Amino acid sequence: MAGRFEGLSNLEWSLFEDIFPKPPEKREGGMPHSSFRDELKTLLYILITGCRWCDVPKGEIWA
Repeated sequence: MAGRFEGLSNLEWSLFEDIFPKPPEKREGGMPHSSFRDELKTLLYILITGCRWCDVPKGEIWA
């Protein structure tokens, strides 16, 4: 799997899900909350592929 990352399966996410706090109900202002699953997926992508932050793919998978 070196150099290739296709996201987290539901089983893989279930291993990490309990570590993160529950998402907030509603925010008063500022940036909208992104899901912890998307944040973890992006961090793992960078660690596995070795890409730079500015080179993280954009699109529906990486929203």
